[in-house]
Amino acid sequence: MTGTVRFAHRRLVLGGRRAHVVVRVRSLTVAVVACAITAVLLVLALALGDFPLAPSDVVGALIGTTDGLPRTVVLEWRLPRAAAAIVFGAALAVAGALFQTITRNPLASPDIIGLANGSFTGMLIALIVLGGSWPLLVTGSLLGGLVAALVIVLLSAHDGLQGFRFIVIGIGVSAMLAAFNTWLLLRAELETALFAAAWGAGSLNSVSATTAWPAIALLVVILALLPLVTRPLQQLGLGDDVARSTGVLVRRSRIGVLVIAVALVSVVTSIAGPIAFVSLAAPQITRRLTGTADIPLVPTLFVGGALLLAADIIAQHVIPLTVPVGVVTVVCGGAYLVWLLAREIRRAP
Repeated sequence: MTGTVRFAHRRLVLGGRRAHVVVRVRSLTVAVVACAITAVLLVLALALGDFPLAPSDVVGALIGTTDGLPRTVVLEWRLPRAAAAIVFGAALAVAGALFQTITRNPLASPDIIGLANGSFTGMLIALIVLGGSWPLLVTGSLLGGLVAALVIVLLSAHDGLQGFRFIVIGIGVSAMLAAFNTWLLLRAELETALFAAAWGAGSLNSVSATTAWPAIALLVVILALLPLVTRPLQQLGLGDDVARSTGVLVRRSRIGVLVIAVALVSVVTSIAGPIAFVSLAAPQITRRLTGTADIPLVPTLFVGGALLLAADIIAQHVIPLTVPVGVVTVVCGGAYLVWLLAREIRRAP
């Protein structure tokens, strides 16, 4: 029997006996609610600004029933930034989920362990030394993130990417890269240094249709590769020995997951700079909302998009002085990190 829908142990089973898909009802609920919140925030982001619009005008511009200046404001001025916030947040959240799963550590996120700074280093070299265009910036950012990941993996390979050794080494590499980035900025021309420094705070202020849509398309392509690593990722989350016993090629699977995660972070960094703490907080928030032992990627994707879009709205319209979105995520994420560290210390034997 095919085409049926069954509930089993709070799971939704779609299909029949031979081919079916099992979906956790609570995870599906979290994904739907996060998607709905994101839609509301999108309308709010497109309506607010120096030229305020009614929600009906925003919806009309999106579906093509409103013309004139409101359509231009929505589609050409505000939509690229809002769409970038959603997709960038989703990409960062998924990257954090990938790292936290393969390391089985809630502190393993790209911004904590140095990958964001590595991507920023590659981007700075491409910008300052090579005077790069956007494709060159993306390439430099990707290579910088991959090199940083390689260094961290090699230095922490003794633990198999588990435990606080991986985190501590990542923090050390991140600090050294941050110092090197500062040195690059000090040696750059003033205009370039100011531009890169603002970029380094993590900002969507320079996002335009020219840069946003190609980056979004590239991120969608990278995210489409996730089904290739979903099953190995679930097994790696249980440990290397369990993964090997189920036929998973541990080293190859881990490299594939790392490449996807670094690629996601690098593309975002090349456009918006190293936006901190979204990768750290979004996966753990999602895991607690879904009540699962692992980190479900699809709900995490929607939660990450909602978090970054909300932070961008706060940065633009709530704080009296407009600040980069990275400032908002650092403030909120810093409080979350303190709570998470205190919780991990209490749980430590």
